[in-house]
Parts: sequence; C-alpha cells; structure tokens
Amino acid sequence: MADRGDGRVDVRMPLLAAAAWLAGLAAQLLPLPALAAVAVVATAGAAAVVVRRRDLATTVAAVALVAAAVGCSAAVRVEQTRAGPVADLARERAVVTVTGTVVADPRPVEGRFADRVLTRLEVREVTGRGASTRLRTRVLVLGDDPWADVRLGSTVRAGGRLDTADGPDLAGVLIAGDPQVLAGPGPWWRGADEVRASIRDAVEHRPPAQAALVPALVTGDDQLLDAEVEEDFRTTGLTHLLAVSGTNLTLVVGFLLVVARWCGIRGRGMYVVGALGILGFVLLARTEPSVLRAAVMGSVALLALGVHAWQRGFRALGVAVVVLLLVQPGLATSPGFALSVLATAGILVLAPVWRDAMARWLPRWVAEAVAVPLAAQIACTPVVAALSGEVSLVAVAANLVVAPAVGPATVLGLAGGLLGLLWDPAGRLLGTGAGWCVGWIVAVADRGADAPTAAVDWGTGPAALAALTVLCLVLALVLRRVLARAVTALAVVAVLAVVVLVRPPTPGWPAGDWVVAMCDVGQGDALALRAGPGEAVVVDAGPEPGAVDRCLDDLGVDRVPLVVLSHFHADHVDGLAGVLDGRPVGAVEGTSVLDPVGGVADARATAAAAGLPVRTATYATTRRVGDVTLQALWPRPGAGAIAAGGPEGESANDGSVVLLAEVRGVRVLLTGDLEPPGQAALARALPGLRVDVLKLPHHGSRYQDLPFLASLGARVVLVSVGADNGYGHPAEEVLDPLADAGAQVLRTDEDGDVLVGVTDGGVETRTRR
Repeated sequence: MADRGDGRVDVRMPLLAAAAWLAGLAAQLLPLPALAAVAVVATAGAAAVVVRRRDLATTVAAVALVAAAVGCSAAVRVEQTRAGPVADLARERAVVTVTGTVVADPRPVEGRFADRVLTRLEVREVTGRGASTRLRTRVLVLGDDPWADVRLGSTVRAGGRLDTADGPDLAGVLIAGDPQVLAGPGPWWRGADEVRASIRDAVEHRPPAQAALVPALVTGDDQLLDAEVEEDFRTTGLTHLLAVSGTNLTLVVGFLLVVARWCGIRGRGMYVVGALGILGFVLLARTEPSVLRAAVMGSVALLALGVHAWQRGFRALGVAVVVLLLVQPGLATSPGFALSVLATAGILVLAPVWRDAMARWLPRWVAEAVAVPLAAQIACTPVVAALSGEVSLVAVAANLVVAPAVGPATVLGLAGGLLGLLWDPAGRLLGTGAGWCVGWIVAVADRGADAPTAAVDWGTGPAALAALTVLCLVLALVLRRVLARAVTALAVVAVLAVVVLVRPPTPGWPAGDWVVAMCDVGQGDALALRAGPGEAVVVDAGPEPGAVDRCLDDLGVDRVPLVVLSHFHADHVDGLAGVLDGRPVGAVEGTSVLDPVGGVADARATAAAAGLPVRTATYATTRRVGDVTLQALWPRPGAGAIAAGGPEGESANDGSVVLLAEVRGVRVLLTGDLEPPGQAALARALPGLRVDVLKLPHHGSRYQDLPFLASLGARVVLVSVGADNGYGHPAEEVLDPLADAGAQVLRTDEDGDVLVGVTDGGVETRTRR
C-alpha cells in the first residue's frame, strides 16, 4: 500500500479495486434476490461506518459508488445475455438464422466422433420462431470445416440450432451449418492476418515444436502446438508463454529492462523502454481484450521497478482494476484477469523487497531477475492450483532460465514476419534465429517436466486451496529474511533441488505382487499388465502424454514389449507419446476399424516417430508376452468395413479391441469402449466366459449389456473415468448392479491410480490419489 508521506499507509485505491471486483463477482454469480440482499447489507454497513467515523465518509462513498457502478453494469449485461432473445431461443433449442461478426479466430478442435471448428460470433440479427430481432450479443459457434476458412472480422450469415451455453458472456451455442460470408474483414484485420501468416512462413522450415511455438509466443496462436509440448509447458509453469497474458508481458518487458540497464539506460529512459515494449507487444498480438488487459497490467508493473516506486505502482494497480472492471465487468470472473492482477500485485509488493534483500550478496540485476518470477509465481500459485490441480516446483527456475530467450524470440519472430512480407529469405533468416531461441525454451520445458518431482498434485477443494493460500502468505512473510543471506538462500535452493530431482518413495507403491494397473489419466483409458520386472503390456494411453508417462514411471515400468490401442479415439491414443518417451517399445497394435481417420493418422505418426508401425491386433490368436497371456476376442475379421457405414468416428467404439489376459493366474477382460451390440455379440460367441477383473466398457456409460457384464462374475470392476466429465460417466444404474453382485468397483475419478495384486485367496486392490 502507498505511503501517504506521514507514516500512514494509503489503502484507498486497493479498497476501491476490491469493492469493484467483489461487486462484479456478486453480480455475475448471485441470483437477483441474493444480490439485492447483499447490496442492502453492504449499504447498511457503509452507513454505520460513516456514522461512527465521519472522516471516512468520502472514502466510503467512493467505495459504494464504484461497487454500485461495476455491480449494476455487470448485472445488466448478465441479464441481457441470460434473458435476451437469443438466450430464449437457445432454451427452446430453436432453429435460427443469425447474422454477425466473427470476433475470435476459428479454432479446429477434436470431437469425440468428428473434428469441429470453434469460434465466437457477435450476433447483430437473429431470425427464429417466425420473428427477426436486431441486437448485440455473443454466441459460441460449433461448425464444420468451412468455418475454419472464415477470417477474423468477417461478417457472416449462418443457420443452425441454438443450445444453452455456460458462462455469463455467452447467450447460447450455435450448432451451425456452413457460413455465408457477407463482407470480409477490414484493412487492419487483413494486415494483421498477413503478418501472422508471414510469421508462420518465416519459421515453417524449423522443427515442428519451434515452428509452432514462435507464432504462439508472438501472437498467441497456439493451434499448431503438440499436446506433449503443451503438457511440458503446463508442468513447468510456462503456459503463460503460449497465450497473451499479463505474466508473459511482464517477463518480456522485464527482460527488455534488464538489457536496457546493461546498456546504461537509467531513470526515465527505463520507463520509455518499458512503454515501447508494451506498445510493440500490443501491436503484434492485436487489440483483443486479453491483450489490452495484459498491456494495462504491464504498464502498472513498470512502476514497480524504480526506487520506492512500488507505492505509485500499487495505487496505479487499483486504478487499473477499477477502470477495467467498469469497461468490462465480465473480467471479474475471468481466471486470466485474476492471474494478471495477482502477478502484478506480487511483482509490486514482493519483488522490490526480495530484490533489495538479495542485492546484499548478488548483483542487483541478478536479484531483480530472480525476484520478479518468484513474486509472480507465489502470488498466483493458489489460483493456478485451483485451475490445474497441481503446484509446479520448477516454475520459478524454468521462468528464470527461459527469460533471456523470450524477448529475442518475440522480436526476431515479429521481425521475421514483417521482413518476410518484403523478402522471404530475410524473413526465414530471422525466423531461424527465433527458432533457436524457442528451441532453448522447448528444451527447458522438456527437461523440467521430466524432473522426478516437477510438480505435485494438489486438491482443488476449499480446504486444500485455503491451506495453500496460507502457505503462500507465510512464504511471502518469511522469504525476505531467508533471501537476505547467501547461506540460507542457497540452502533453500539446494533443498528444493533435491526435492525436484529425487523422486520421493511412495510406501507400498507399486506393490510387489501387482498384476494389473489402471492409471488415473482423466477422461480416458490407460492400463498396464505386468509382464515382468520393469516390464508391462500397455493397453491404451489416455488423452495426453504426461499422465500415462508419470503413471508408468511410478510403476517402475521402463520397458514396454507391447502397446495395444483398443481404438483410435483421442482419449485412448493421444497419450501414446508418453508411453514411448524414454522406454524401449517392442510393438504397437490397434484395431482393424480405422476410425476416426484423424485419430488413426495421429497414432501412426506418433508411433512412426519412434520407428514403429501400428499393426493390427490378430483376432483369436493366443500369445505370451512375458508373464502375460493375451487373446484378442474382438473385433472379428472383416470388421474394418464397419468404418464405411456411418459418420466418421461413429463405428470406432464397437470396433474396440477386446483383450482377454491372464497374469499369474488372474483373468482380466479389457473391453475398450465396446458398445452393447458388440457386447451382445461377444456374449453369444463366448457363453460361460468368467473373469476375475473387468475393465468396464466406455468409462461406465449407461449404455451397457448388463446381463453379459454381470455374467462374467468379476470380483473387481475397474472404471477409468475423469472427474466432473460432461458425459455423465459412470452411470450409477450400471455400477450398482455390479456392486450388488459382489464386485468391488474402483474408479479413477474417486480412487486415483488402482493396482490389482495376487494373494493366496485370490486378488486384492490398492489405490492412490
């Protein structure tokens, strides 16, 4: 808080900012009756304060005025969105025709059964239920491939069916037909598109990870990024580099200021350098709300880097929060806004103190380079944990190590794009330099994510987050003394290094007698059958590489003689790179039903990168892989023709490879996502089949052949499913009959990783969250 010059702390602007933020949150999260009650209580409290302390009347009045302005603005916008004509039509699932402007870059996304394109449309006119209305509201568009060619800023007309949307800023979701472009984007949009395309062209010749990361770093365009790279960045706390964020802007401008200090620039010149950096960042990333928010927060952060300037900076942060919420009250519920404000506040309040403490034994510029990311990370940690469920232990070190490369990569990438418009070879030359810089960033993310304890899982419940918040506050209070002495600071660094680099033992995990492991990979499947010491047959790989990689590491699996992909949906194959990472793999097999085509291509490309083809699992052949005996029971020969019988992805589930395995006398049935028709066919082909362990088909979907599943007599039923998934998995009407029949039902969303082991009496299970 700012010092008023008389020894007292000035909390007026922080109070205004807090009032504006709380009012925005209340207006968007509370129903109108509750909001009115809160307003009455707050007004009464303010009146009581004024009566007792008349000297606070001006401050209280200002707080009340700002809160009322932001709250009313947010409430009006929410009501317009929730109760407007588009929202009414969405609740009726009406077929409509809309006319509007594309306000977000179309983004291809992988669907469960087919790829789609997402974008946002600012609707100016809607026609439905026999009436046309002119208005201004936003909808999320879910369309087919033609939407990918629609440029940002274009005016389009499209028909489709409306559905309800989550979030206060969207009136509905439009399941859209093909768009009719009425008018192209304006010259500013076209110019920005040309520069972004030129940036991509300038680095197209670089390795894939570099070619994808340079556009992400310069313009926030992360569509080409590989899922494994994104996971590495998330683990190492570098995700902010993939999007336009306040933290990213702070690191870029902070690097420029360090360079300026090295060049002898002092005083007001530092502010000029910072302002030019912010201006350039806005121009290259476009004037979207998130970019403007980052620019405002970056401008405030500049004030934290001078002598005693943090008082002015903290006051400016309060002004920035109030202004942003008055202009765009929806930011009150935005995680990005919260992270920007907290990171900036941390840099303003904590970084100068820690910098000055470390400057006693370090060069000032080194102390500043360490203090900025450390302060931002600690301030943001509770929110990051709430969003991701984990706390990165390598984030500060990773951000510190990559910071010198961020600025050159951004500048060279932008310059390469601009020069590439005039002369392609010059653009490619600078693009090569940008590629070298981001190559360093990718290497740091990869090595950091591979550290044994790069991140620790953390709960997202109120108690866990409250405990983490208290821990961060304690750290904020004690780190000044710790960092002030070289001995204590280096001791803390050494302890942290040991924690990160040495994997802590998990008592009783893995059990020496385990035969089957079900990995907690979220909404997807990944299982391991123990083939011998350090070896396992892996069946499916989950939706992303990091989770299955960590699970296999924890199981001590360093060799994989066989990988079987039950089918080619993303939640079963997209993690294949994690299985292949650092482990010799003997073979990769999959179903004969080559559907969906995109999933097949991705799986083949990932396997090919490791020098492996994806072979077809041989039907009905019994074979032995170490301690595992395997037999593929499904699909039957000729099932590949199913893929031509319906829309892409529709036949994949019933084309799942079904494996009957036996490990040390334990019989296991692994069913992929087999649907009831396939289950019924399997029941007819194998009457009397009995197993000890059943992997429940399709994540426990309600669509099952329950008589067949119950007839298997499984003592353990495994359900691989993600917490709070949007599919309704698993269905209680499926789990309850199996449990009533005596089976122990274990599910990854509640139990985490699951082991099935062998005992004298049969099987036993262990779980680990």
